[in-house]
Amino acid sequence: MQNPMDLTGRNIIVTGAAQGIGEAVARLAHGLGATVILNDMQADKLNAIVRDLGERVEAHVGSVADPAFVQGMVDKAVANNGAIHGLVNNAGIVRAAMAKNMTVETWQSVIDVNLSGVFYCLQAVGRHMLERIESGDSSPASIVNISSDAGRRGTIGQINYGAAKSGVMGLTMSSAREWSGKGIRINTVLFGVVETPMTEVIRSEKFRDGIMAQVPMGRFSSPQEVSQPVAFLLSEAASYITGQHLSVNGGYTIGV
Repeated sequence: MQNPMDLTGRNIIVTGAAQGIGEAVARLAHGLGATVILNDMQADKLNAIVRDLGERVEAHVGSVADPAFVQGMVDKAVANNGAIHGLVNNAGIVRAAMAKNMTVETWQSVIDVNLSGVFYCLQAVGRHMLERIESGDSSPASIVNISSDAGRRGTIGQINYGAAKSGVMGLTMSSAREWSGKGIRINTVLFGVVETPMTEVIRSEKFRDGIMAQVPMGRFSSPQEVSQPVAFLLSEAASYITGQHLSVNGGYTIGV
């Protein structure tokens, strides 16, 4: 039986791919047969992953908050590989502060990466996908935007992050309405607490028990575990799914 999540022949961009969820998604997609185009600001980590994977991989070091860099990355990836079939909009940062104390700079830095950066990547890849589809290329096109429970139910001390992640859901819904009829699927995956460097504070002794008490499955997840739903949405196993928000959080939100 053919694997419905097979990604052989797909060229997939993964942003924020140097560690955590992005790295896990990149490795899984590569293992499923895809060529992976990796982006991050951390050149050393990114290049180490490229050396480890060996074939069907390339790296682009730069910030998704820079629209000129994003367009250049997409153009180079298309020139190198012929087409882009998938995008995982995963790059993100955290800059915590209570709302009354948050500076404009702290607010803007997170919005620039976690919301505007997602839009820049979605727009650049979407334009390419539309062009190749309109030229008669009917190969698959799927975009997965990474959000968070912070965007669905709010968060304390990270109003910038929560607002950006809510905005990502809006980007998914609007782009899905515009592009799904053209053959591009766009979905969101919302994560709870995943064991990555970005969640070290909330997984600390100070907060751990309070968070865990709200997770019916009673544990945090690993990047490898949560990468699988992302690969599902990239694949033809999800060929009739678009404009949706998939929560991968051990039950932290139920029926929302």
